[in-house]
Amino acid sequence: MRLHRMLSLVIVAGLLAFASGKPCKTQTSNIELHMSLNKNLLRSLETQEGLPNPSVHLALRLSNFHNLAKESEHLNKLKNDLHNDIQSSLSNSQSVVGLLSLYTLALKSSCYDLNTITFTAGERSETLLTHLKKQMEQEKEHIAFSHRPLTNYYQYSLGVIALCVSGIRVNHHVSNTLIKAVEHEQVNDTDTCAMAGMALQCVKDAGSHVHNAAELDTALSKIKQKLLASRRNDGHIGNEFSTGLAVQALLAMGSPVAECAASMEAIRTDARNNKYHNAMAISQVLPALQQKSYLTVKSKECLNEDDTLVLEPIDPVVVLPSQTKVTVTVEVVTSSGAAALYSVEVPKGSSLLEALELLKIKNVGFTFDKESSLWGPFLSVVNGEQARQSDRRYWHLSSDGTALGEGIIDFKIDGAQKITLKNTIY
Repeated sequence: MRLHRMLSLVIVAGLLAFASGKPCKTQTSNIELHMSLNKNLLRSLETQEGLPNPSVHLALRLSNFHNLAKESEHLNKLKNDLHNDIQSSLSNSQSVVGLLSLYTLALKSSCYDLNTITFTAGERSETLLTHLKKQMEQEKEHIAFSHRPLTNYYQYSLGVIALCVSGIRVNHHVSNTLIKAVEHEQVNDTDTCAMAGMALQCVKDAGSHVHNAAELDTALSKIKQKLLASRRNDGHIGNEFSTGLAVQALLAMGSPVAECAASMEAIRTDARNNKYHNAMAISQVLPALQQKSYLTVKSKECLNEDDTLVLEPIDPVVVLPSQTKVTVTVEVVTSSGAAALYSVEVPKGSSLLEALELLKIKNVGFTFDKESSLWGPFLSVVNGEQARQSDRRYWHLSSDGTALGEGIIDFKIDGAQKITLKNTIY
C-alpha cells in the first residue's frame, strides 16, 4: 500500500538517524511499510467485530508512530467492553489467563495505573494483577496434578510476561514450572516457544531467579535453538504467521538484528504482498519489524510521543463474486476416527467460512458452529461433535494434507481442493 501522506523531512531524517545507530540500517521504504501496517491496524479498530483486541492496542502503543486520539478511544473500549467480558468469565470461575495477560499488557503499554483496575469474584474486589497471580497459581497447581495447564503453555507464558513487565516478582514455582516444561519437551510449537522465551528472558532480566540461573539459561538456550532450527530457507520461522513472534523472542533474548535479518525481510515481503490482512497477525509482526517485543512494555514511558499518524479517506473496494466455480471436498474426521465426505461448489476466492456455510445450506447432514477469538471465528462444533479446550481438543484444518496457517475467515479457496476437519487432541 502506497502512502498518501508523507512525513515531514525533519521527522524522516530523525527516524533515519535513529535507525542508523542499529546494526541494520532502516531504509525509507521500510519506514513507509511500517506506517502502512500501522494504518491498517488503526483502520481495523473501525471495522472490528466483537470485543476490542488488546493485542492490536499493544502493537499500536509499541509503534514509533501514533494517532493518540484513536488509541485513547480504543483504550476506553478495552476498559469497558473487554473488562466486562473478563469479569463475566471470572464470575463463572473460567480460566482466562491469556486474555487477562494481554489486557494487562495493553493497559501497561498506555502507562495506565494497573492498581486502579479491579475485578470482583466471590463478592470480593481485587486488583487485576492479584487476579492474574491467582490464575497463574491455579495453572501451576493444575500442571502439578495433571502435567498440563488448564489452558496451554502459550497462555501460561503470557501470564509470566504480564506479571514480570508490571514489576511483579514472579513466584519461583511459577517460573520453574515453565522451565521444566521446556526441559521436558512440552513447549514445542513456534508460537509457544517464542512466548516462553520472552517470559523466561523477562524473569532473567528481573534478576529474580538467581538460585536456578543455570537451569534458566539452559531453557533459554534450548528455546533459541528450537526457533533457529525451525527457520526455513525463505527466512520464515515456523510459518508466515509465527515469524513475527519468533523474531520478537529472538530480539528479546539478545540475538543481534543481523541474525534476524532474513526473517524480517520475509515478513516485509509478506506484508507487501498483503499476506497480513488479519489485524491479529499485523499486531504480532509490527513490533518485530520495529525491533521491539512484548518486553519493551516494561520500559514504556508514554512521553513525547509522535502524534502524526493520520488516516486518509479511502475509496471502498467493491469485490464482485467470481463467476468461476470450484469444487471443494470437505472431510470430517471425528474423535473416534470415523470419516464423512461432503462436496460443494463455491465461487473461486470464497473464504473457507463461506464454503462451509454453503455446504451447511445444502442440507446434506453437515452442520457446524463457531466461536469468536482474537484471530477471528474458529470451529467449535462440527456435525454435533465439540472440540473444547477443556477436553484438550480442537478442530485441526488442512487443505490437501497441508495444515492451514490461517483461520476459516482468512483462508481463501482458489481452486479445487480437499479440506479436512479433524477432531484432534493436543
